[in-house]
Amino acid sequence: MAQYVGALDQGTTSTRFMIFNHSGGVVAIDQKEHEQIFPKPGWVEHDPLEIWTRCVEVIRGGLAKAGLKASDLEAVGITNQRETAVVWDRKTGKPVYNAIVWQDTRTDTLINGWAKDGGQDRFRAKVGLPLATYFSGPKVKWILDNVPGAQAKADAGDLMFGNIDTWCIWNLTGGVSGGVHVTDVTNASRTMLMNLETLDWDADMLKVMGVPRSMLPSIKASSAVYGKGVGDLAGIPVAGDLGDQQAALFGQTCFSAGEAKNTYGTGCFMLLNTGTKPIQSKSGLLTTLGYKIGDQPAVYALEGSIAITGALVQWLRDNLGMIKTSGEIEDLAKTVDDNGGVYFVPAFSGLFAPYWKSDARGVIAGLTRYVNKGHIARAVLEATAWQTREVLDAMNSDSGVPLTALKVDGGMVFNDLLMQFQADVLGVPVIRPKVAETTALGAAYAAGLAVGFWKEVEDLRANWQKDHEWKPKMDAKTREKGLKLWKKAVTRTFDWVE
Repeated sequence: MAQYVGALDQGTTSTRFMIFNHSGGVVAIDQKEHEQIFPKPGWVEHDPLEIWTRCVEVIRGGLAKAGLKASDLEAVGITNQRETAVVWDRKTGKPVYNAIVWQDTRTDTLINGWAKDGGQDRFRAKVGLPLATYFSGPKVKWILDNVPGAQAKADAGDLMFGNIDTWCIWNLTGGVSGGVHVTDVTNASRTMLMNLETLDWDADMLKVMGVPRSMLPSIKASSAVYGKGVGDLAGIPVAGDLGDQQAALFGQTCFSAGEAKNTYGTGCFMLLNTGTKPIQSKSGLLTTLGYKIGDQPAVYALEGSIAITGALVQWLRDNLGMIKTSGEIEDLAKTVDDNGGVYFVPAFSGLFAPYWKSDARGVIAGLTRYVNKGHIARAVLEATAWQTREVLDAMNSDSGVPLTALKVDGGMVFNDLLMQFQADVLGVPVIRPKVAETTALGAAYAAGLAVGFWKEVEDLRANWQKDHEWKPKMDAKTREKGLKLWKKAVTRTFDWVE
């Protein structure tokens, strides 16, 4: 019997392949970046063919680093940047346009048009989402409207659509030579095209957005065997599929209602397991699918999405040159004792939860002659913590379940200054697990469960171990004063774009 499970983690800035053992330990990891394409202000694209090439390279690299062959893997799971839309030709396997990334705002005129009749929450009861440029359904509409010949090809049944998970699974299982065209409930719930109750494509939404049903993948459970790999993974079951944030929820073993995790990556994403019934948010959160294991009932979640967190550190590095590596921000922030009165609201592509304002733009507020780059660095880190606080307040209000601790993962959780400040402004402990790569781990868990490598979710809970815990040290008065100033700074970003 094979001893390991693989996970292909296709993220916004890089792709990695990770191999895990039965206790959830990391055996090997290989990772490669891909190009970020910015054709116009507010437009963000990726080349799907480059992404697929990176997938092949990291699968080979991961197996080589581990000294394993494909047959040593029991199954492979996929996790992916969600809402990033790919449309490709069924016959040639070639994309008709670059992938339009979740951060892209080009669909704002479409969104505003649909919102004229019924407002931003026009479809929320049905799909759990506000009208926003974030989701992938409107991106497909944009491609069909703007790529010459695309609409005719789609009408003839020659085009396929998927989030990146669908693109990867199709290629992994053979592409034009019999690749399976599937997605899972978590990814489908990010398109604005899936009905939350039926877990199927919604005929009314397809009509509104002008997306032919023939383009769409079949919606499956997050843990199920979809097909067998070809090439470097020949014969290996492809058996898990979760959008990256849901994969992290799964990897953090948040299997009970009321358990939550926050992932600190390019953006920040907090998910709260709400059980087997969808909870409609009154506070600007998304009602989304948490996961679905085989034939078991689907589990829902409330999600707060923040567009720019880790990306703000990259911006400080790449656009301003204030630091040479992302890791240097902590040392720079430690050169001062506080933020010097500065608040940085990174609404670079509008505000996500809980505001959903696509016409907002970034603001640095509270500048004086006293302020230096240490204060700016600190304000950059604090922006992530304050945005998370606002999302947590919304979750507490919607769910009626006050959070007692927050499980965290992602690249920024090794920044002690940020994690301590996060615990301070939330007023609850912040806990980092031993395996911080919970996104890939979640995809591996889903795949392993589907083939019996793990028997049940309780086996996965037993694997979870705490690495570090930060307890709140800030007094309530200081916390509330900071929150008030933060909220004041946020209002300065509103209605910037005419």
